[in-house]
Amino acid sequence: MTLLAELTTAGVGGPAHTYVEARTEAEIIDAVRSVDEAGDPLLIIAGGSNLIIADEGFPGTVIRLASTGFSVNDDDATCGGVMVKAEAGQPWDALVEYTVLHAFSGLEALSGIPGSTGATPVQNVGAYGADVSQTIATVRTWDRETNTVKSFTNFELKFGYRDSLLKHTTVNGSPRYVVLTVEFQLGLGRMSAPVKYAELAREVGVNIGERAYANDVRRAVLKLRAAKGMVLDPDDRDTFSTGSFFTNPLVDADTAAALPDNAPRYPTAEDGQVKLSAAWLIDQAGFGKGFGLAADSGFTAAGGRASLSTKHTLAVTNRGSASAADLLAIAALVADGVEHRFGIRLHPEPLLIGCALRAESSGLNN
Repeated sequence: MTLLAELTTAGVGGPAHTYVEARTEAEIIDAVRSVDEAGDPLLIIAGGSNLIIADEGFPGTVIRLASTGFSVNDDDATCGGVMVKAEAGQPWDALVEYTVLHAFSGLEALSGIPGSTGATPVQNVGAYGADVSQTIATVRTWDRETNTVKSFTNFELKFGYRDSLLKHTTVNGSPRYVVLTVEFQLGLGRMSAPVKYAELAREVGVNIGERAYANDVRRAVLKLRAAKGMVLDPDDRDTFSTGSFFTNPLVDADTAAALPDNAPRYPTAEDGQVKLSAAWLIDQAGFGKGFGLAADSGFTAAGGRASLSTKHTLAVTNRGSASAADLLAIAALVADGVEHRFGIRLHPEPLLIGCALRAESSGLNN
């Protein structure tokens, strides 16, 4: 019996009814096709860094994408750089490290993010002012509806903030497109892409919009992420999480203007919306770092087994023996508290498999 908790960075999740590990593209396609022909529920997993799986487990087949490796094509000088094609199961940060060390520019600000390469286009993974939509050229997938291989260009993927076409197109309640490979177009040179995030710019000593050495950017990002418990460390319980549990909310200008003057606001190009800081909203709603651990926190349903990270309010962490229900109880209380205080509903970033956010009967005490 395979416990899914062993395959996720949050360390929660019950057993898989059937578990398959697919190490090649052919094995991935054969496994997915067999599940679909049998009409069984399907869950695709790779790095497990963006999943909260129910304590009851998954009643169908779990296929783990274990295809690894990548290739570099620098033959076409007209592209202005190199093309790097990675298998879906390739560990993401190992790929980023390789590109930085070989003077391929564009991924350095995405250092330290756990998980697999194949997951990055689904969520349009991003951090520190960068996201993968800025460098992805094509994504090759298995289309479960037509039983064919289908490739998408960057434009066809309809990228948005933590969003893409791949995230919302489903068959029988699970993703229609299973990512096989992801190809990135990266610049040549030891300088980074323009630094767009103020905290990172300060750390590397440049102004926003300027470039720095990509190696320096990677080191700075790893330092910043580690300080927030966002780099996996088996000796640090703050890193046993899905990373940021909530996305930064996008709101209209009037909603943003109604917040206190010191509330962080980031205008976007998406229909005039404003991106807010979920971490700021959580803190200002009364949920500080480590919420759920202290005896006087007013919340005991998780029994100290789960809490907000002691380093960053956006992460809901497994302190060692938490269940999925424990993590979701903390998250639900935080989401309810922010909505009660500001009228803004926070939405989870990880996929919730067989579970959902529900407030505990202990109620809101902040």
